Amino acid sequence: MKSKLLGHISTVTRHRFEVFKNCCRAGIAWQGLWHDISKFSPTEFIPSVKHYAGGIKSPNELERADYGYSVAWMHHKGRNRHHFEYWTDYDPITHEMSPVKMPRKYLVEMFCDRVGASKIYKGKAYTDAAPYEYFMRAKKRRRIHPETSEQLEALLTMLKDEGEAATFRYIRKKFLKDK
Repeated sequence: MKSKLLGHISTVTRHRFEVFKNCCRAGIAWQGLWHDISKFSPTEFIPSVKHYAGGIKSPNELERADYGYSVAWMHHKGRNRHHFEYWTDYDPITHEMSPVKMPRKYLVEMFCDRVGASKIYKGKAYTDAAPYEYFMRAKKRRRIHPETSEQLEALLTMLKDEGEAATFRYIRKKFLKDK
Protein backbone atom coordinates (compact mmCIF):
# COMPACT_ATOMS: atom_id res chain seq x y z
CA MET A 1 0.00 0.00 0.00
CA LYS A 2 2.91 2.34 0.73
CA SER A 3 4.16 2.06 -2.87
CA LYS A 4 0.66 2.82 -4.19
CA LEU A 5 0.44 5.87 -1.93
CA LEU A 6 3.84 7.21 -2.97
CA GLY A 7 3.25 6.36 -6.64
CA HIS A 8 -0.09 8.15 -6.70
CA ILE A 9 1.27 11.22 -4.91
CA SER A 10 4.22 11.33 -7.31
CA THR A 11 2.03 10.99 -10.42
CA VAL A 12 -0.47 13.65 -9.29
CA THR A 13 2.26 16.05 -8.21
CA ARG A 14 4.24 15.66 -11.45
CA HIS A 15 1.03 16.09 -13.48
CA ARG A 16 -0.01 19.21 -11.57
CA PHE A 17 3.46 20.71 -12.08
CA GLU A 18 3.34 20.07 -15.85
CA VAL A 19 -0.12 21.65 -16.05
CA PHE A 20 1.03 24.60 -13.93
CA LYS A 21 3.95 25.24 -16.31
CA ASN A 22 1.60 25.06 -19.29
CA CYS A 23 -0.93 27.38 -17.64
CA CYS A 24 1.83 29.91 -16.95
CA ARG A 25 2.83 29.77 -20.62
CA ALA A 26 -0.83 30.26 -21.59
CA GLY A 27 -1.28 33.26 -19.29
CA ILE A 28 -3.56 31.59 -16.72
CA ALA A 29 -1.08 30.90 -13.91
CA TRP A 30 -3.65 31.19 -11.11
CA GLN A 31 -5.75 28.41 -12.64
CA GLY A 32 -2.63 26.30 -13.00
CA LEU A 33 -1.78 26.79 -9.34
CA TRP A 34 -5.20 25.43 -8.29
CA HIS A 35 -5.44 22.79 -11.03
CA ASP A 36 -6.73 19.40 -9.78
CA ILE A 37 -6.40 20.34 -6.11
CA SER A 38 -9.52 18.24 -5.48
CA LYS A 39 -7.40 15.12 -6.13
CA PHE A 40 -6.12 15.57 -2.57
CA SER A 41 -9.64 15.50 -1.07
CA PRO A 42 -10.49 12.22 0.71
CA THR A 43 -13.26 11.46 -1.81
CA GLU A 44 -10.77 11.36 -4.67
CA PHE A 45 -7.51 10.56 -2.92
CA ILE A 46 -8.47 7.37 -1.06
CA PRO A 47 -10.05 5.50 -4.01
CA SER A 48 -7.26 6.67 -6.31
CA VAL A 49 -4.55 5.30 -4.02
CA LYS A 50 -6.49 2.04 -3.63
CA HIS A 51 -6.80 1.68 -7.42
CA TYR A 52 -3.38 3.05 -8.39
CA ALA A 53 -1.71 0.80 -10.99
CA GLY A 54 1.59 2.55 -11.66
CA GLY A 55 0.29 4.77 -14.43
CA ILE A 56 -0.69 1.81 -16.63
CA LYS A 57 -4.40 2.53 -16.20
CA SER A 58 -6.33 5.37 -14.63
CA PRO A 59 -7.36 4.69 -11.01
CA ASN A 60 -10.82 5.92 -12.06
CA GLU A 61 -11.04 3.19 -14.73
CA LEU A 62 -10.10 0.55 -12.17
CA GLU A 63 -12.57 1.89 -9.59
CA ARG A 64 -15.24 1.85 -12.32
CA ALA A 65 -14.35 -1.78 -13.12
CA ASP A 66 -14.80 -2.74 -9.44
CA TYR A 67 -18.07 -0.91 -8.73
CA GLY A 68 -19.60 0.08 -12.07
CA TYR A 69 -18.90 3.77 -11.36
CA SER A 70 -16.12 5.95 -10.01
CA VAL A 71 -16.92 8.12 -7.02
CA ALA A 72 -13.52 9.80 -7.43
CA TRP A 73 -14.28 10.77 -11.04
CA MET A 74 -17.80 12.01 -10.31
CA HIS A 75 -16.41 14.16 -7.51
CA HIS A 76 -13.55 15.40 -9.70
CA LYS A 77 -15.56 16.35 -12.78
CA GLY A 78 -18.13 18.14 -10.64
CA ARG A 79 -15.53 20.45 -9.09
CA ASN A 80 -13.09 21.11 -11.91
CA ARG A 81 -14.28 23.43 -14.64
CA HIS A 82 -11.51 22.41 -17.03
CA HIS A 83 -13.38 19.15 -17.71
CA PHE A 84 -15.96 19.37 -20.47
CA GLU A 85 -18.12 16.94 -18.47
CA TYR A 86 -18.62 19.72 -15.90
CA TRP A 87 -20.30 21.81 -18.61
CA THR A 88 -23.67 20.12 -18.96
CA ASP A 89 -27.02 21.58 -18.03
CA TYR A 90 -30.70 21.23 -18.78
CA ASP A 91 -31.53 22.69 -22.18
CA PRO A 92 -34.38 25.19 -21.70
CA ILE A 93 -36.02 24.03 -24.93
CA THR A 94 -35.63 20.23 -24.83
CA HIS A 95 -35.50 19.91 -21.01
CA GLU A 96 -32.74 17.32 -21.46
CA MET A 97 -29.15 17.37 -20.29
CA SER A 98 -26.95 18.84 -23.00
CA PRO A 99 -23.34 19.99 -23.34
CA VAL A 100 -22.77 23.71 -22.77
CA LYS A 101 -20.06 25.80 -24.45
CA MET A 102 -17.05 26.16 -22.16
CA PRO A 103 -15.63 29.58 -21.33
CA ARG A 104 -12.26 29.98 -23.02
CA LYS A 105 -10.17 30.19 -19.86
CA TYR A 106 -11.36 26.70 -18.84
CA LEU A 107 -10.93 25.38 -22.37
CA VAL A 108 -7.32 26.59 -22.27
CA GLU A 109 -6.82 24.87 -18.91
CA MET A 110 -8.26 21.68 -20.46
CA PHE A 111 -5.72 22.03 -23.29
CA CYS A 112 -2.91 22.50 -20.72
CA ASP A 113 -4.20 19.46 -18.81
CA ARG A 114 -4.19 17.24 -21.90
CA VAL A 115 -0.65 18.28 -22.81
CA GLY A 116 0.56 17.77 -19.23
CA ALA A 117 -1.14 14.38 -18.91
CA SER A 118 0.32 13.22 -22.22
CA LYS A 119 3.81 14.20 -21.09
CA ILE A 120 3.46 12.35 -17.79
CA TYR A 121 1.87 9.18 -19.16
CA LYS A 122 3.85 8.98 -22.43
CA GLY A 123 7.18 9.89 -20.84
CA LYS A 124 10.02 9.78 -23.37
CA ALA A 125 7.59 8.64 -26.08
CA TYR A 126 5.76 12.00 -25.89
CA THR A 127 5.43 14.02 -29.07
CA ASP A 128 3.40 17.16 -29.72
CA ALA A 129 0.98 14.91 -31.64
CA ALA A 130 0.16 12.76 -28.58
CA PRO A 131 -2.57 15.01 -27.08
CA TYR A 132 -4.23 15.34 -30.50
CA GLU A 133 -4.16 11.56 -31.07
CA TYR A 134 -5.68 10.95 -27.62
CA PHE A 135 -8.44 13.48 -28.30
CA MET A 136 -9.27 12.00 -31.70
CA ARG A 137 -9.53 8.41 -30.41
CA ALA A 138 -12.71 9.23 -28.46
CA LYS A 139 -14.08 12.07 -30.60
CA LYS A 140 -17.17 10.22 -31.88
CA ARG A 141 -18.39 9.10 -28.47
CA ARG A 142 -17.62 12.28 -26.53
CA ARG A 143 -20.53 14.48 -25.36
CA ILE A 144 -19.04 17.95 -25.66
CA HIS A 145 -20.42 21.20 -27.05
CA PRO A 146 -19.56 21.30 -30.78
CA GLU A 147 -17.88 24.72 -30.61
CA THR A 148 -15.81 23.68 -27.58
CA SER A 149 -14.77 20.51 -29.40
CA GLU A 150 -13.80 22.45 -32.54
CA GLN A 151 -11.76 24.97 -30.55
CA LEU A 152 -9.91 22.30 -28.59
CA GLU A 153 -9.23 20.29 -31.73
CA ALA A 154 -7.86 23.42 -33.42
CA LEU A 155 -5.47 24.06 -30.51
CA LEU A 156 -4.35 20.43 -30.45
CA THR A 157 -3.84 20.50 -34.23
CA MET A 158 -1.75 23.67 -33.92
CA LEU A 159 0.34 21.99 -31.21
CA LYS A 160 0.86 18.95 -33.44
CA ASP A 161 1.72 20.97 -36.54
CA GLU A 162 3.46 24.07 -35.17
CA GLY A 163 4.75 23.07 -31.72
CA GLU A 164 4.38 24.37 -28.19
CA ALA A 165 5.96 27.79 -28.58
CA ALA A 166 3.65 28.85 -31.42
CA THR A 167 0.55 27.37 -29.77
CA PHE A 168 1.08 28.98 -26.37
CA ARG A 169 1.93 32.30 -28.05
CA TYR A 170 -1.35 32.09 -30.03
CA ILE A 171 -3.32 31.23 -26.87
CA ARG A 172 -1.86 34.18 -24.93
CA LYS A 173 -1.92 36.79 -27.64
CA LYS A 174 -5.03 35.88 -29.62
CA PHE A 175 -7.22 33.01 -28.37
CA LEU A 176 -7.82 34.35 -24.86
CA LYS A 177 -8.24 37.90 -26.16
CA ASP A 178 -10.82 37.07 -28.89
CA LYS A 179 -14.22 36.17 -27.59
